[in-house]
Order: sequence, then structure tokens, then C-alpha cells
Amino acid sequence: VQLQASGGGLVQAGGSLRISCAASGRSFSTYPIGWFRQAPGKEREFVAAINWSGRSTTYADSVKDRFAISRYNAKDTVYLQMNSLKPEDTAVYYCAAVRRDYAYNDYSNSAAYDSWGQGTLVTVSS
Repeated sequence: VQLQASGGGLVQAGGSLRISCAASGRSFSTYPIGWFRQAPGKEREFVAAINWSGRSTTYADSVKDRFAISRYNAKDTVYLQMNSLKPEDTAVYYCAAVRRDYAYNDYSNSAAYDSWGQGTLVTVSS
């Protein structure tokens, strides 16, 4: 599956933004999908993940209660709704699909993913 993130931009602190991850290829609806981000000079970090059906989600503590991940399998798309944005949310955001052979439930581990899309830049001004 090939993934492409979009929808990033410049937003003021306290504002909201929704970014999207569009997929091409077969069987998108069977893949758990995760969002990661990488700020300048920092390592890539987990943000959120959603299972294939959309019924199970997990979040990093830093975004819990502010971000919401969802998916619309009929459109082969996963969304990340970001509310109450903070300057420290500034980063390039990447979506990725979990490996077919990954047998664990820990989707916060980047080793679980093998299909990474190009990122989209989110900049939050103070």
C-alpha cells in the first residue's frame, strides 16, 4: 500500500487542523495505520494509531484529548483531527501502515511499520 499525507499548514496556537492520509493499492481497509511526527532536530515520535476497523485507537500522552484519529475505508483515507494546537506540535507528520507480519498490539513502535508516506508540515505559531 502506498500512502500520501496532506493538509498541513500554518495555524495559530489554540487552533485546529485536520490532516489526511490517502492510500493507493489493495486491501487498505485491512491495515492498521499510524501517525508519527518529527520536529526539527528531534527524533520521530509516535502520535496516534487506528486499527483496521477504526474501533480501536491509541494516542501518545502528549496529544491525548486534543487529537483524534479516524478512518473512512470507503475512501481509503485516514484522518488526524488536531485541536488546541501548541507550538510544540510543529513537525512534519507522517502516516504509515503496519507490517503484514507484525504480531503485536503495540502500534506506538515505529518498527511495526513498513510503508511510510511522504510527510506534511504542520507549523503552529505562538
